[in-house]
Amino acid sequence: MYFTRKSMSEASEAIFREQRQIRKEKLLSNPGLIIGAVGFTIILLAAIFIPMFSSVSPNAMTVTERFQAPCAKYIFGTDEFGRDVFTRLMYGARVSLWVGGCVAAFSCILGTFIGVYASYFKILDQILMRICDGLIAIPGILLAIALIAALGTSSWNVVLALTIVYTPSVARTVRASAMVIKEQPYVEAAKVQGFSNFKILWKLILPGVISPLTVQASFIFAQAIISEASLSFLGAGIPAPAASWGNMLQDSKLVFSKAPWTMICPGIAVVVCVLSLNLLGDGLRDFLDPRVKGGAKK
Repeated sequence: MYFTRKSMSEASEAIFREQRQIRKEKLLSNPGLIIGAVGFTIILLAAIFIPMFSSVSPNAMTVTERFQAPCAKYIFGTDEFGRDVFTRLMYGARVSLWVGGCVAAFSCILGTFIGVYASYFKILDQILMRICDGLIAIPGILLAIALIAALGTSSWNVVLALTIVYTPSVARTVRASAMVIKEQPYVEAAKVQGFSNFKILWKLILPGVISPLTVQASFIFAQAIISEASLSFLGAGIPAPAASWGNMLQDSKLVFSKAPWTMICPGIAVVVCVLSLNLLGDGLRDFLDPRVKGGAKK
């Protein structure tokens, strides 16, 4: 028995080392995941910590220093009201990332509930999926504008509107994955053994949809940032004078010819953040895919 237990322990350690080596190879062979994670982490840390050490308000106006080009005092210049573009960019990052994170979290939670229950109960499937199909058929930005027009402009209403826009796509993704898992032998065995529907749904089916859900959350995060910027640019997003990347773009559209840095800086911030999240999402998709080993699909 001693030798049997020792052999089993050694076999388990060998399997663990092999799995760890596979994960290491997949990570090292996936530069997009590393670049995306590093880029997004830098943006997130800058948004959190830089405003904490800044004594300048994002709405502080210095009329005598309007339209200052980037210089030592104002590294990203000033806008038409003499506000520091760099300070507003960092505070705006907080708002845009907060909106993107809330939308990703709420839409994934709500979409998971809808998708899991729709996959398991045929009656709910017919009702919920038809509602989702109807919402998906409406262009997202138009639906968001209509909802905000009805609810009013505020940061929470923007989050609510975008959550309604992105929840149907999450629900359909979760449902598709859950439908496959529901047919697995271990789920059928759980039904025969008398497991409750609650245990089957949340202990057997839910863990199987975590990987695709994680990947989609990163893409929704990026899409929500773009949508918030678009809504604010159109005057239907975060209300002024709150600093957000969309508001900065909206303010700069009339003075671009005179002060192009007021649009270029927030524009680059949106592009870099969204690109980082997309790289992170693509990298997570490959990293979590069991068919991918060492960067190549087997």
